[in-house]
Amino acid sequence: MATKKVTDSSFHADVIAADKPVVVDFWAEWCGPCKMIGPSLEELSDELGEKVTIAKINIDENPDAPAKYGVRGIPTMILFKDGAPASTKVGAAPKSQLKGWIEGAL
Repeated sequence: MATKKVTDSSFHADVIAADKPVVVDFWAEWCGPCKMIGPSLEELSDELGEKVTIAKINIDENPDAPAKYGVRGIPTMILFKDGAPASTKVGAAPKSQLKGWIEGAL
């Protein structure tokens, strides 16, 4: 189960109206740390796919969602639960820390 690509236009359906929690990774092509955590997020999507959807949104192509949720630095990951932001993690981290943060927020 790969990470899900989300856009400003699909954000409501894919994240807010989702039937399970969604971790949204706000990223950009030029962001080194974003690329560093990409493979970890793909693996976590496989491992935690039953409990949570892991989605990615490119902030350069989709400026509305990052503005709405106050994303100032990337990578920023926001866990949405029942359509609302429940937890936020800013900056790259090892896979084990990302997994711990997601599981702790679920």
